[in-house]
Amino acid sequence: MNKIFDKIKSGNKTGYLMSMPYVVYFSVFVAFPLAFSFFLIFHKWNIITPMEWVGLRNFDRLFHDMQFLKSIRNTLVFLAIHIPLQISVALFFAIQLNKKIKFRGFFRALFFLPVIVSGVVITILWEQLYSYETGLLNLILTRFGFARIPWINSPEWAMPSIAIMATWKNVGLYIILFLVGLQGIPGYLYEAAEIDGAKPYQRFFHITVPALNNTMMLVVILSTIGGFSLFIEPFVMTGGGPMSSTLSAMLYIYNQAFYFGHMGYAATMGFFFAFIILIVILIQKKVVERD
Repeated sequence: MNKIFDKIKSGNKTGYLMSMPYVVYFSVFVAFPLAFSFFLIFHKWNIITPMEWVGLRNFDRLFHDMQFLKSIRNTLVFLAIHIPLQISVALFFAIQLNKKIKFRGFFRALFFLPVIVSGVVITILWEQLYSYETGLLNLILTRFGFARIPWINSPEWAMPSIAIMATWKNVGLYIILFLVGLQGIPGYLYEAAEIDGAKPYQRFFHITVPALNNTMMLVVILSTIGGFSLFIEPFVMTGGGPMSSTLSAMLYIYNQAFYFGHMGYAATMGFFFAFIILIVILIQKKVVERD
């Protein structure tokens, strides 16, 4: 019996040692920053001077900050364009890449390549493509007799342009997720539907879409979280302009924290923004599950 207890204790020690690196990582990079940010909510601090207790004044400022509300609206506009575009493009290419075509493995890797490339590099590349005078897109338009489009120079075009770029950057990941879902659909369902005379669009809406419900929910949630985290694209490409039309909530929080030194107010916005993300995801989950 003593030998058994000794083995259990030895096993526990091994488990503790194996999990210790993650515990240290979680404590230093997750738990402590989260607790410190919550502490900052009730303080005014610019990193240099000592902290000042302000109670709930940061929340009062938050609910009267029209620029923050505009940044949330800009983020929601981005999501309204990005998520449907992301899902439709990813599902379309996933269906094509699920067929038996030549060089299928090569094309799968090619679509996934932008996902592993640095977001800053992708943004700089698309900034050149969107250039009003020398950008490739406008050169093609003028070559065919169309007028130039102010892709990132106009408040009406800037956010849709960023949404298109973000879709191109991330679509490879969601193609892989949809491919996994498609490969899990039994082939006999399509065979039976075809024998019964079901047309391709009927097989798509009555077999493919319902079978991909769980995958669809995962893609929607991941796209939403990624969309709410919109930062690199407007930071590098537009700086939040023109006329604050691409000022995302994450970019505004960053500016308040590191440009203006309002660390306590930035922490307050961060927690409030996280609460909004949670509410949106819960609503999406209910809608997708119900459909």
